[in-house]
Amino acid sequence: MELTSPVMKRSVFLVGTILPWLTVIGLAAENETLTPAPSEKALPGHALPDRYLVEVKAGVNPRAVAPGHGVVPDFVFQRAVNGFAGVVPPGRLAALAADPRVVRVVPDREVVAIGKPSAGGGGSGQITPEGVKRIGAAPGLLSFNGTGVGVAVVDTGVDYNHADLKPLGAAFFSAFGSSAQDNNGHGTHVAGTIAARQNAIDVVGVAPAAMVYGVKVLDASGSGSDAAVTAGLDWVAANATTVSPPIRVLNMSLGRAGTLDDNPILRAAIQSLTSSGIAVIVAAGNDASLEVGQQVPSTYPEVIAIASTTAKSGTNAYRLFPGVIGEDTASYFTSDGARNSGTGIGVTISAPGETQENITKAGFIKSVGILSTKLGGGTTSMSGTSMASPHAAGVAALVCQQALTGGQTFSAESLRARLRDGAAKVTLAPFDSPTSGYSFDGVREGVLSATGALAP
Repeated sequence: MELTSPVMKRSVFLVGTILPWLTVIGLAAENETLTPAPSEKALPGHALPDRYLVEVKAGVNPRAVAPGHGVVPDFVFQRAVNGFAGVVPPGRLAALAADPRVVRVVPDREVVAIGKPSAGGGGSGQITPEGVKRIGAAPGLLSFNGTGVGVAVVDTGVDYNHADLKPLGAAFFSAFGSSAQDNNGHGTHVAGTIAARQNAIDVVGVAPAAMVYGVKVLDASGSGSDAAVTAGLDWVAANATTVSPPIRVLNMSLGRAGTLDDNPILRAAIQSLTSSGIAVIVAAGNDASLEVGQQVPSTYPEVIAIASTTAKSGTNAYRLFPGVIGEDTASYFTSDGARNSGTGIGVTISAPGETQENITKAGFIKSVGILSTKLGGGTTSMSGTSMASPHAAGVAALVCQQALTGGQTFSAESLRARLRDGAAKVTLAPFDSPTSGYSFDGVREGVLSATGALAP
């Protein structure tokens, strides 16, 4: 999930180290405003009125169940899970749940990718973004580029007219009509970090020869639902091996507040994909007060949850704070969570979700976003775990290409292990954020490294 906001006053404070006791510093003047940076807007988690996901038994045709209960399905699922979703008329819910053909009925909930691209772009010619540099994936450093690997971007769609993303996969899914064309910008930015082409324009992605497939589950406002996401995952399950190149990696930079068991249908869809060998990589979340275990889908043990760090050191114009916020520091907005050996829930690895954090003259943090492709052409910068996750998805595509080239088999868990075991600065990073809202989760899982993940 990536969070940006319009020009605004920040409410993030630095924890001072100058005084011998803990202090909070950095109260801005009333009229001080900063350029866009991540915000701590609460994630939605509420149920959508009268909307439900319904799972039916194996062998039962979902289309034969829905009409008998007055449901006109918005979506029918038949590969990742077997069921449908839609509005259940008043008074019909109990009978639907009691139908012997029905396994479970689950409330539908809103899912979001909060925020839009902020102002700011690159210069002339192709630029290598700082995140791509930090993980060691700059052009010329690696023997792999993602050739032969499909990556599904489950998001707001992608900009099919963007010159730096072409060619894009011809197959697509949309929960909002006949096109997966992006009308928000979030998905286009994510796609660029994964696979912006190695050419003479804009930026270059982590895996510039990978094929991106648009899976549009969020609308122009960046909003969707569990049902739309499940439908997108169902499409991937049905098409992953029929498209060329096959889909082997899936990125979801979206989410909501939630718990491990609040939607077993959505989780079952993800389990179906991971059991088929597709790595499902998700943003950890942008609320530092929440752990990944309190958010969906990052709570699921089957996914690879990615937290956010800075790609390089920032600047400091505040005289009462010593030094700067250095590279590989936990982003002030990132959710985290130690991996639990019992449940598997937790952050797998951290990756750049912003270029740097600068400290203003008034003592506030200004996040400088990751540069990537912009809806309508060119580039723009955004910050968030939404930006961290596609760095990992790009590296996963490189690892898949390496395995395919060597005739090796791989699984979603083996891809997780390669990302985790190849991390840089394990036990050292992410470094603690100096902000008052940050709390160390007890594990320094390291920072994503393309060279490490590809090491023999």
